[in-house]
Amino acid sequence: MTASQDFLRNTVEHPIAETHLPWTGLLALAMAGFITILTEALPAGLMPQMGKSLQVSEALVGQLVTLYALGSLLAAIPLTLMTQGWRRRPLLMIAIGGFAVVNTITALSSWYPLTLVARFFAGVFAGLVWALLAGYAARMVAPPLKGRAIAVAMVGTPLALTLGIPAGTLLGTIAGWQTTFIGMSVLTVALLLWVRVKVPDFAGQPSAEAFSLAAVWRIAGVKAVLLATLGFVLAHNILYTYIAPLLVPSGLNTQVGIVLLVFGASALGGITLIGMLIDRWLRELTLVATLMFIAASVALALWSQSATAVYALTVVWGLAFGGAATLLQTACAKVGERAADVAQAMLVTTWNMGIAGGGIVGGLLLQGQGTHSLPWVAALLLAVVWITVLLARRAGFKSMN
Repeated sequence: MTASQDFLRNTVEHPIAETHLPWTGLLALAMAGFITILTEALPAGLMPQMGKSLQVSEALVGQLVTLYALGSLLAAIPLTLMTQGWRRRPLLMIAIGGFAVVNTITALSSWYPLTLVARFFAGVFAGLVWALLAGYAARMVAPPLKGRAIAVAMVGTPLALTLGIPAGTLLGTIAGWQTTFIGMSVLTVALLLWVRVKVPDFAGQPSAEAFSLAAVWRIAGVKAVLLATLGFVLAHNILYTYIAPLLVPSGLNTQVGIVLLVFGASALGGITLIGMLIDRWLRELTLVATLMFIAASVALALWSQSATAVYALTVVWGLAFGGAATLLQTACAKVGERAADVAQAMLVTTWNMGIAGGGIVGGLLLQGQGTHSLPWVAALLLAVVWITVLLARRAGFKSMN
């Protein structure tokens, strides 16, 4: 059987015609995202314990997060291009299974260089997982349900930020940070069984129909989605990375954990709302979310000394950002179509560039212009995003009505 025949046979066996959401399969994808975010962020919450165990400074523990991001940044596009022809479920299971290996190595390692290597490969597996998730969710349902399916698959991110990281940090503080990483490995093994039973398999792209990076770059709308992604994530991380100094004027710098909890809960509300409306209002929701974020940034610059205002603006910020990944990945999946996985890999790389850039740009602004400059620069970046989405009415952010 040829690759093209296999692709057609697979489409018949697993039609993209589910007229309802396959919740168990989509939630398995969400759990994959949950584990990915948890693996990425936990060293920040367990910094003192990990530093003591590995006999390094907290600044060096921070590089465990940097190496993770670097792995995702470098691996997402080349790995996705290399594996276009692979069947989707085995590839997804390899990517997920990698977390069980690297988190176990991280838990057992007492040698900092080995831990760094494990963290780099954790980022590599994460880049592949994120490149697969949105396209996988979209293929599991009929076209009118793609947005909602992607929203369910993305819900693992706000859940990890709101519940997973605080719970993992607490467990690590009580029982030791190694226990948390071993726990994630056990959770990953359970997820592999879940994916094998509940997530359908799909054929990869036939080699004759594989897409090059240049070909995907030329698809109408891809550049607009990537530019909007870079601006949105860069603006968010300029504020989020330096949330502690931003809270100093209001006196809330001693309540960073509570502020982040409010942000996470609001983000969960945002993704829930987006998930209900995205299939009809993708363009409009992206414009509204960006406008909300602009308003929150400007208001934060003007009323940063008011604790009440800061809490209220954190809610608006969380609502605006919560559904951003779903909006942007859905837009990317729609413009990418058959090349959705490669387009998603480009988006994952762009997203990680925004994360890294937010830390760099925010740090330079903090040292040069001071805290008050952060929300103004974020608002300026978001204005560019809003104009980009507004102009991309023909391709990239088309109205679904």
